[in-house]
Amino acid sequence: MTVGAREGAPRQRRDARRNRELLLEAAHEVFTEQGLDAPLDVIARRAGVGNATLYRHFPTRTALVDAVFRDSLTGTMEAGERARKAPDAWAGLTAYLDVVFTALAADRGSNDLMTTHLRGVDSLEAVHEHNRRTVDALLVRCRDEGTVRADVTTEDVLFGLAALGRAVPALTAATTPDAWRRPLALFLGGLRAAPAAPAAPSLPAPALTAADLGEVLRELGPHRTRAGGRDPGV
Repeated sequence: MTVGAREGAPRQRRDARRNRELLLEAAHEVFTEQGLDAPLDVIARRAGVGNATLYRHFPTRTALVDAVFRDSLTGTMEAGERARKAPDAWAGLTAYLDVVFTALAADRGSNDLMTTHLRGVDSLEAVHEHNRRTVDALLVRCRDEGTVRADVTTEDVLFGLAALGRAVPALTAATTPDAWRRPLALFLGGLRAAPAAPAAPSLPAPALTAADLGEVLRELGPHRTRAGGRDPGV
């Protein structure tokens, strides 16, 4: 074997590692902006590589999604662990949901992951199950402490959170980055037991105007444009 051949293999490995890093960086940017249905060729172009290189590193979309979001999903699980240990279960639940919804508002890719079901992403399956167990454990404690309605189920809460979370990107795009706090406060208020629970605090953030609501609904529609794009009818 020649010296050039021996040097070629380490260089190829370095190039492969670099291409993988570029792809992960580009995918995170594109998924954050456009969601998980973003075209993969857009990711390849932003990374400065060809489609063949992308598929060599990540044969499927789910493999790419798993690699991009594994660390952030771990962070959500860590927040759930902290919430379970909170001395006050209601405070633990609200603090946990604050972390979750902050992520849903900041990143369309994370929002798609947490509010829908994407098969084949192992880390996502783990975080969904951890989320369910976290909410369930906190609700059990809240019922024992008399701070939530006795008839509220874990599935009630998870469905409501998923539906609300799904609307968060449209809400924040049309209004302000923390506009989700008001509808989340309203949702949580509906879970509270009465009259044992203390009076609810004032709702955060300004209420939506009629124009705001119209813009949010437009963002939710199937004709929603991608970041930086134009309406199809323009």
